[in-house]
Amino acid sequence: MAENQPEKISKDELIGFHKGSLNTLIAERNEILKMVNITEQLIQAHIKELEALGIKLTTSKPEAENIKQN
Repeated sequence: MAENQPEKISKDELIGFHKGSLNTLIAERNEILKMVNITEQLIQAHIKELEALGIKLTTSKPEAENIKQN
């Protein structure tokens, strides 16, 4: 019957587990933010080029309908 009982984890092990999890999640969040920033820069570059080609963009409609040609 002792096989079915969960193993007791010490407070220090729990603290270590949670600190490690936070470190991992923070690093992942930072990488996601980098990707978002790069994506935003690329979006802005494409918008700038489209505007230079005479394409006006609007922000009031859903994203798929934002590009209007003149």
